[in-house]
Amino acid sequence: MSDKGCIKCGSTDAGKKEVAMTGAGLAKMFDVQNNKFLVVYCKNCGYSEFYNKEASAGGNILDFFFG
Repeated sequence: MSDKGCIKCGSTDAGKKEVAMTGAGLAKMFDVQNNKFLVVYCKNCGYSEFYNKEASAGGNILDFFFG
């Protein structure tokens, strides 16, 4: 098995999206979407990983996810 590609299906076709999610407490109560993430996903099988947007760089995450 190759060291590169999706850990579920081996595909090297990836995509990325930015998403925002509601936190807990008052943020949830007022629907404040203050948690931002970068989602890297396999376009073949849909396997996804979430990365904290504030702590990551998009290009480096794709390299990490798909080698």
